[in-house]
Amino acid sequence: MGAAGRDFHNFNTYFRKNKYYKVVAFTAAQIPDIAGRRYPPKLAGPLYKKGIPIYDENDLSKLIKKFGVDKVVFAYSDVSHEEVMHRASIALAAGADFMLLGPRSTMLKSSKPVIAVCAVRTGAGKSPTSQYIVDYFRKKGLRVGVIRHPMPYGDLEKQEVQRFAQYDDFNKQQATIEEREEYEPYVRKGIVVYAGVDYEKILRLAEKESDIIVFDGGNNDFSFYHANLYITIADPHRPGHELLYHPGETNLRIADIILISKTGTAKKENIEKVISNARAANPKAQILKTDLKITETNGVSIRNKRALVIEDGPTLTHGGMRFGAGAIFAQRQHAKIIDASRHAVGSIRETYKKYPHLKNILPAMGYSAKQIRELEATINRTPCDVVVEATPIDLTRIIKIKKPVAEIKYALTAPPAFNKILDNFGKRVKR
Repeated sequence: MGAAGRDFHNFNTYFRKNKYYKVVAFTAAQIPDIAGRRYPPKLAGPLYKKGIPIYDENDLSKLIKKFGVDKVVFAYSDVSHEEVMHRASIALAAGADFMLLGPRSTMLKSSKPVIAVCAVRTGAGKSPTSQYIVDYFRKKGLRVGVIRHPMPYGDLEKQEVQRFAQYDDFNKQQATIEEREEYEPYVRKGIVVYAGVDYEKILRLAEKESDIIVFDGGNNDFSFYHANLYITIADPHRPGHELLYHPGETNLRIADIILISKTGTAKKENIEKVISNARAANPKAQILKTDLKITETNGVSIRNKRALVIEDGPTLTHGGMRFGAGAIFAQRQHAKIIDASRHAVGSIRETYKKYPHLKNILPAMGYSAKQIRELEATINRTPCDVVVEATPIDLTRIIKIKKPVAEIKYALTAPPAFNKILDNFGKRVKR
């Protein structure tokens, strides 16, 4: 059971060459347009010469009975503990065992030092933290290879190993908006990002070009690699979630360092609650407070104007956030945030129905060319004076926005203690 990421990794590392199991199907959730395809024979290996079909997760109970399934393996992330057990109950009621694969079965070992940056929820601040770490070591003269959690939503065979070094690579790989949001900030700085489907091959390629590997985790998944330094981000805007979501709680308990993010905009009592939960769950971890500095970068004023705010898609949808950096900046500028849901079209309108917690803010959805067109139409149909673009990418590179666009960016601000940790880590790296 997956979402075109952890599921493929678990198969590759645990089941692909395992003659004691026969994998009969994948199921797909969270991400649109994954079901109905096949995991291709080239990636599935010699035990699966016809590949493996991918079905919609809604068919789980039927599939268990159809194929006589003995075990169901849950393999995606950013799901509440309650939701995981609902899935388990469906599998058990249909007669199958319910299984989770852990770090020992799925983490790969690297010949290079690895820093894993993971989180308790989507949108906690993993990527700004990863980017901070990369910048820090590059200034020390070290080569840093960034491996990003998978998002292979296109041709899986062609996306087996992806290397993003320049903007043209996004078009060659037919990258979705979600992929661009994660890769573009690195490419903009001249940093190579690796991703894809086969994370053993991806790792070996990155090792050839790197002194240090940084695993930039997706959703709140745990690392695909054994880490020499395991960093977990906790979000005080969602206090308590660090103990309520899978596998975010795993990240909390496994971490060497726990960073409490966004402390400049969170309530003091919420910060203290997250710190208390972190200490109780993982007393060995060092806990530090950080913040995200939010800035407008292209000189377009939004003060006292009607603003359409666009935020990172996954953070708002399955991440469950009601706002992001764009909304915070708009409020500081006394802008009036316009409700885009009233003007949404096609799949964007359906996104609002699926995630009713979304109010006013527009998630940057773009998993297909059609959805990107619908996002463009929604933006241009919404009556506003200015568009606040708070995704990590420049949306105007891929869609035409007819209103002035204020670009909002955010970067990690870290305490000296965090820099000292990185310094100590860097001293052990062989060039």
